[in-house]
Amino acid sequence: QQTLAGAPVLLELPTDRARPAQQDHAGAAVGFELDAGLSERLKALSQRHGTTLFMTLLAGWAVLLSRLSGQNDVVIGTPVANRQRPEVQPLIGFFVNTLALRVQLTGETTVAQLLQQVKERALQAQQHQDLPFEQVVEIVKPPRSLAHSPLFQVLFSWHGGAAGQGPGALELPGLRSTSLQASHTTAQFDLALNLMDTGERIAGGVEYATALFDPATVRGWLDSLRTLLEAMVCDDAQPVDRLALLTAAERQRLLHDFNATEAAYPSHLCVHELIEAQAARTPDLPAVADDEATLGYAELNARANRLAHHLRSLGVRPDDRVGLCLERSTDMLVAVLAVMKAGAAYVPLDPAHPAQRLAELCEDSEPVAVLTHNRVAEQIRTSIRLALAMHGEAPVIDLQADARRWKRQPTHDPARAEVGLMPNHLAYVLYTSGSTGRPKGVMIEHRGVVNYLWWAARSYAPDDGAIVSSSLSFDATVTSLLVPLLRGACVQLLPQGQEIEGLDARLRRPGGCGLVKITPAHLDALGQRLAADGASARAGLFVVGGEALAPSTVALWRRLQPGVRIVNEYGPTETVVGCVVHEVPEPQGTARSVPIGRPIANTRIYLLDRHRQPVPAGVIGEVYIGGAGVARGYLKRPELTAERFLPDPFAGDTQARMYRTGDLARLLSDGNLDYLGRNDFQVKLRGMRIELGEIEARLAQHAAVREAVVLAREDQPGDKRLVAYCSVSSELDAELLRQHLAQSLPDYMVPAAVVLLPEMPLTANGKLDRAALPAPDATSFGHAGFEAP
Repeated sequence: QQTLAGAPVLLELPTDRARPAQQDHAGAAVGFELDAGLSERLKALSQRHGTTLFMTLLAGWAVLLSRLSGQNDVVIGTPVANRQRPEVQPLIGFFVNTLALRVQLTGETTVAQLLQQVKERALQAQQHQDLPFEQVVEIVKPPRSLAHSPLFQVLFSWHGGAAGQGPGALELPGLRSTSLQASHTTAQFDLALNLMDTGERIAGGVEYATALFDPATVRGWLDSLRTLLEAMVCDDAQPVDRLALLTAAERQRLLHDFNATEAAYPSHLCVHELIEAQAARTPDLPAVADDEATLGYAELNARANRLAHHLRSLGVRPDDRVGLCLERSTDMLVAVLAVMKAGAAYVPLDPAHPAQRLAELCEDSEPVAVLTHNRVAEQIRTSIRLALAMHGEAPVIDLQADARRWKRQPTHDPARAEVGLMPNHLAYVLYTSGSTGRPKGVMIEHRGVVNYLWWAARSYAPDDGAIVSSSLSFDATVTSLLVPLLRGACVQLLPQGQEIEGLDARLRRPGGCGLVKITPAHLDALGQRLAADGASARAGLFVVGGEALAPSTVALWRRLQPGVRIVNEYGPTETVVGCVVHEVPEPQGTARSVPIGRPIANTRIYLLDRHRQPVPAGVIGEVYIGGAGVARGYLKRPELTAERFLPDPFAGDTQARMYRTGDLARLLSDGNLDYLGRNDFQVKLRGMRIELGEIEARLAQHAAVREAVVLAREDQPGDKRLVAYCSVSSELDAELLRQHLAQSLPDYMVPAAVVLLPEMPLTANGKLDRAALPAPDATSFGHAGFEAP
C-alpha cells in the first residue's frame, strides 16, 4: 500500500498502433545479447555498488522505459521463485509469484543513486514475495481496464545462470538464451525483457505485444538499451536522464539523414522580385480578382510600383514597418507588393479585430505609415491615427481617397541598389498571441519566405489558381496569396465574411477551384455543408494547416471528392508558414492520426528531450526547427527571442539557429512525423494560435476578478471551445466578462463560456486542480446563448 500508493496506472510507451479496447495477447519475440566486454563491466559495476546483476540490469531497463515514456515513475513486474519461508510451511515443487517493483527517477538522480534505490526496493519486495500478486491487486485497488494488466505492463525476468545469483534471480529449468529468439505467439505484457548470464555474456530477448509494436521498434529500443548500459558503466556519477540512448548510426539517421533537404533556390532574390519576373513573362494573364475587379500581371505590378515609389518618397527604408489595415481586395495585394518593393515589412492589422487591439499593435510595431481604405470602419481608422500620434506623425494613407498622390509615380520596378534592400531584410511582421497578455511580433525575412514560396510553387503547382478566404494576419494566407503568382496563375479573393459560404459556392461550380489553403475545422465544416446537400466538390488541392487534421475529416472528403489532393502542412509562424508536409495517401488507412510528414527543402527538424538531445525514433520529443525559414526573432523582445531562438548545435554552422516550438511529436516507423500537441498552455483553435495566458491576463484586469483560468475544452468530440473560469469578489454576469474581453481581443480569443466560481478547486498540494473545473452550463454562455458553428 505504501510503496505503490499513487503509482501510475499505465506506462505510456510510444506504440506503433493504438491500444485495443481489450488486451490482445498476440505476441512475438526478438533476441538480445551483450558482448563479453560489456557483460564484464556490468558485473564490475554491480560489485562496486553492492548490487546483483539483476538489480543493475533492472535499473537500466527502468531508465530506458522512463526515457521512452517520458514518465519519471515506472512500475516493473518481475517473477520470483517464492521459496523464501520454508519455516512457515515446507514446500516441495516450483511456485512462481510476481512482484511489482516501483522505480522513481526524479531530478538529477545519478546512476549510483539509482542503483541504491533499486537495491532497496528489490530487497523490500523480496520480504513480501510470499504475498500472491492477486492479493496485492486487491489491496492496492488500482483502476482496472480490459486494455492492459493492472499495476504494471512491462516485465523484467532474470534467470539463474552461471553467475549473478541473488535477489531477483529465478532459475527456470531448461531455459537457454536461444529459446527466447524462437517464434512466440503470445504476450502476457506489453514488453517482457528476459535475460540470463551464460557465463561469458548476458543474453536473452524481449517478448512484445504485436498489437502495439512493430519488430523494428523493439529492435531499436534494444539498441538503445545496449547504448544506455554502455553509458552507465562508463560513468556512474552522471544523471540518468543524460545517459546516451542513440547509437552513432541512429544519431546520424535522425540528425542528418532525415534532414538531408538541401535544395537550390534563388536565395539572392526578395519575394517581390519573384513576382516581378513572372509579370515580365506573362504580363497579360490575370493575376488577381475580387468581386469588383481583375488585374493582370502587368497592371498589378505597375500599380504596386507607383505606390512603392510614393512610399519611398515618404522616407520608407529597409526594415521599416508599414501597417496594412485592409479587407480582402485587389488593393490588399497591391499594398503587400508595394510595401516590399519600397523595402519595408508589412504588418497586417485585421480590420475585424477590436480597435483597442489594433492600437496596441501600432504602438508596438511603430509603423512609418498605415495603408487602409474607406471600407474599414471609421472607428478603426481613428483608433489607428491616435495610436500613431503617440509616436510621431506617421501618415494613414487611404488607397482610394489618396490614390491621386501617386498616380504620376513611375511604373518601373524600384531598383534594389536604390532601395538598399537585401534578402536578410524583413518581408513582414506578423503578430501572434503572447502568454504575458502582450502580443508578439514575429519578424520574417525575405530569404525565408522565398525558400517556402519556391518550394511550394513546385510542390503544389497551383496552375489553376487559388482561393484566398483567410485574413492577411493569418500566415497561412501567404500560401494561397503568393504561391500562384510564381506560376502565372490567378488568385481569387473572397469577400470579407464569406469564408465558408464563398468557398462552398466556388466548390460547387463546374470549374471548381485550384489550391485552397484551409484549417481542418473549416475543411470539416465545409464538408458537412456539402454532404448535407448531397453535393460533390471540385477542388484541385487542399493544403490543410493550423491545427491537427483528423482522419474523419479526410474520410469525409474522400467520399465527397474521390481523388482530391489533401496535403497536411505544419509550421509555426516563426518558421514561415509551413516547414513539414505530408500528402495524405488514398486510401488513408486506419491510422489514429494524420502525420504531419517530413521537412521541406532547406529545413531541419529535431526532436529533442529537455536537455536538447535527440530522442530515439518513436519517442516523444519537443520539435525544434532549423534552416532557411527561421525568423529573425520577436520585434523588440530580445529576452523572448533569446529564449525561443537558439544556436543550432547540429547544423555545422556557428551562425545557424533553431526555433523551439513547444510542440510535441515523434518519428514514426515510416519516416513521418506524428504531431502530439503542446507542452505548455498554448492551443490551436480553428487554425489560430492562442496563448491562454494572454486571455487570463486580460480577465485579471477586471476589478471584480480575483483569479482566472482559461482552458480549451472538448466536452463533445469535434466541438473544441475556450472556457474561462473566474473566481470573483462581487456579483458579476458572465456576459459582462465576455464584453470586457471583446474590447481588446479578437473574436476567436473570446471564450465561448465563462464559468463563475466562488473559489478555484485546489489539489492537496494547494495547486490548481484543472481536472476538477466543471463543464460549463447554460448560464455560462451569457445572453447570446449557444451559437451553432
